[in-house]
Amino acid sequence: MTAANFRRAIAALFVFIGAQLVLFQQVMYGRSTAAPQLSQSSAPRSQTPQSRKETIHNPLNDYLDEAQRDIDKNDFTAAITPLQKFIAEKPDVAYAHFQLAYAYTALKQVPEARAEYEKAISLDPKMTEAYLNLGILLTDPAPADAVAPLKKAVELLPSQSRPRILLGVAQERAGDFAGAANSFDGAVNLDPRDTEATLHLARLYLKLKRPADAESKFRALVNADPNSTVAALGLAQTLDAEGKPEAADAYRKYLALQPGDQAARARVIHFLVEQQNYDEALAELDRADKDKPPSSETLRLRADIQIAQKHFDDAIVTLQRAITLTPKDAQLVAGLGRIYLQKHDYPSAEKQFKVAIQLDPNNVTYWKDMNSAYYLSGDCVSTLAGLDVIAKVEQPGAGAWFIRALCYDKLHQIKPALEAYQKFLSMDENKNPDQVWQAKQRTQVLQHQLEAKRQ
Repeated sequence: MTAANFRRAIAALFVFIGAQLVLFQQVMYGRSTAAPQLSQSSAPRSQTPQSRKETIHNPLNDYLDEAQRDIDKNDFTAAITPLQKFIAEKPDVAYAHFQLAYAYTALKQVPEARAEYEKAISLDPKMTEAYLNLGILLTDPAPADAVAPLKKAVELLPSQSRPRILLGVAQERAGDFAGAANSFDGAVNLDPRDTEATLHLARLYLKLKRPADAESKFRALVNADPNSTVAALGLAQTLDAEGKPEAADAYRKYLALQPGDQAARARVIHFLVEQQNYDEALAELDRADKDKPPSSETLRLRADIQIAQKHFDDAIVTLQRAITLTPKDAQLVAGLGRIYLQKHDYPSAEKQFKVAIQLDPNNVTYWKDMNSAYYLSGDCVSTLAGLDVIAKVEQPGAGAWFIRALCYDKLHQIKPALEAYQKFLSMDENKNPDQVWQAKQRTQVLQHQLEAKRQ
């Protein structure tokens, strides 16, 4: 459940709608929302039936009536004063504290509302409405604190699914995923048709890396409502997590309901690319760009497909269009440089890598890419300078020492070349036998040359 959806759920449960107050008493028990008279809620039950027929006015009831009228008008600030006056005279009436907590809740005065709900609970330990409202109040700012009152609500209302859903939400937000799953599962068992509880449980199973369980729940939701975008997306994501090939088809069914979800369309395209179904992947991209200009992201995907097809010239054009849209995207610029490397256009590759480094100077990968362009173009001086820069960021490996040795060797710098070959041999541990053989041969030659120079 998103934060926005949960806030709407809270608002619905508090029922700040229209001009009337509908508390949990009314929802769950059919109780009147009117403030109770003292003879009904707190007076001793020693009165006879005859005496209860007599009209006995109690001035304190006027405070409750006044507060109720203010609440009915959504004037919660005005309701506070008469409730406080009543409580000053009758501090042990749980209902008055509950009403005051309700007014504070509407005014978003969380500490004050919490204190009043807790006071109502201490006076009436079986007031389920207070436990529920307190739990809802705390779920957003302090979900761990919301768990205890909501557990009590579940205990008092064992046959109702709603308290279990609220408890599950609080537990999930507090990080108790196993407890949340148990609560949602209990709600589903009580009411298998409750799609909200089933959806919560399915999403939680996915989070708990129980995709098989999540799949069964999402399938049940899709079967119950084939037009549910939430269930369709959840099923696709679950199949995706399971690595099942039918995930692509599930994403397509979801996209038929929600064609504007570019992230889901991107997943479909990635599936198609993995299956080397490039033509269909491009067709999906065409659908994505049908009614609007292509975005940088869709152009990036198109370029990936063209690269996979080895259509490098087309990929260059596509990436150039993407860079025009997002000129400061270092990844796009470096990607264009790598295509130029594939085409052996080293000057163009160097140009792109330099731009990428200017955009993101701390990305060592771009330095390595540029060094590849330097080396492949035969520029050993620049290659050695680049290796020095990279060595300041990360410890050189065997491969870096081998390239350094080759460059020194080509520049006829005998001693540095010999030392670099020896460093490579000490680090490689014969993992690259061809390079090891070459390094050993060159080491022998360089040693002879160095000895000849000394004589």
